[in-house]
Amino acid sequence: MSVENPSASSASSEPEQKLACEGLWMLFGKDPVGFLEKHGGAPTADDCKREGMIAAVRNVSLAVHTGEIQVVMGLSGSGKSTLIRCLTRLLQPTGGSVLFAGQEIAKLPESELNSLRRYRMGMVFQDFGLLPNRTVLENVAFPLEVQGLERRQRYERAQEKIDLVGLSGREHYYPRELSGGQQQRVGVARSLIIEPEVWFLDEPFSALDPLIRRDMQDEFLRIQSLLHKSIVFITHDFDEAIRVGDRIAIMRDGEVVQNATPEQILADPADDYVRQFTRHAPRGAVMRVRSIMDAHAEPGISGGGAPDDRAAISADASLDSVASHVFSSAHDRFAVVDTEGRPAGELRRAALLHALFGNAAATATVG
Repeated sequence: MSVENPSASSASSEPEQKLACEGLWMLFGKDPVGFLEKHGGAPTADDCKREGMIAAVRNVSLAVHTGEIQVVMGLSGSGKSTLIRCLTRLLQPTGGSVLFAGQEIAKLPESELNSLRRYRMGMVFQDFGLLPNRTVLENVAFPLEVQGLERRQRYERAQEKIDLVGLSGREHYYPRELSGGQQQRVGVARSLIIEPEVWFLDEPFSALDPLIRRDMQDEFLRIQSLLHKSIVFITHDFDEAIRVGDRIAIMRDGEVVQNATPEQILADPADDYVRQFTRHAPRGAVMRVRSIMDAHAEPGISGGGAPDDRAAISADASLDSVASHVFSSAHDRFAVVDTEGRPAGELRRAALLHALFGNAAATATVG
């Protein structure tokens, strides 16, 4: 994002907030609005149970910035799909606010809401929803047809998106002639045709076979590297979440238990529920040295002898990439430097062992 005032402070260069919700509730039951007001906008789980209310979304606040992928994940029934429907106002929230590019959308009239969805939101769901009697080109161009764009222009723009998702040459195929992964690409291309400001994806790859799913994740990340969209991505798969997400909001019983970067969640899970998700995660590939180093240590001090400058480790290096060097060295402490080569702190072998293998490994002897 460009900064209009070059002399402004660094705080002004914060990415623009494209989508945000504050204190969002989605309640089901008798008079949910009255129930929420009765309890001062903050009913407890016991309040809901006692009065027969189902809290599908409970007091959720989060923000998505320009170019950021905000993953929302949780087990079935955690509220993640209900949340995305509240954010797009496919469901009317019981309480709280939803801001789209700074505009409160919870009370927009239907005509303005439809315009917002038609021109500024892109949506991809688990069900591809392709029109079976239309070709790939016609399916991708369909949102522009709804907008009333003339045929030549909408087909030109559709062709651009077909090329983007790697389906060149299949423009005139029908959905039945495509594989599941190819159909999903059509759905992605169609959702991008309106050049959305915010892109919503609700478990878009969960119906695909594991290998195809991995390919689609690769394709999704490639497209994002080109387009830098603001994205809300729903999944129940933690491996997928840490692979695609800039931030991950983990939900349980309608609440966001933790919302942080993949690295922060692996390094410091909020509770045992979050810890269960991280148990089998590829910690060494995700976590960086900066997350486990001692930033307050005096660099290079070590009882076993200080490493020379050539042994300095980058704070941005993954734990996997430094493990061999650390575990084969005679030293137990290592200087850490930032991207400019300046001292940033110290990495201890015991900290790396603990991060990769847990408490039991921290006392193990590495030869």
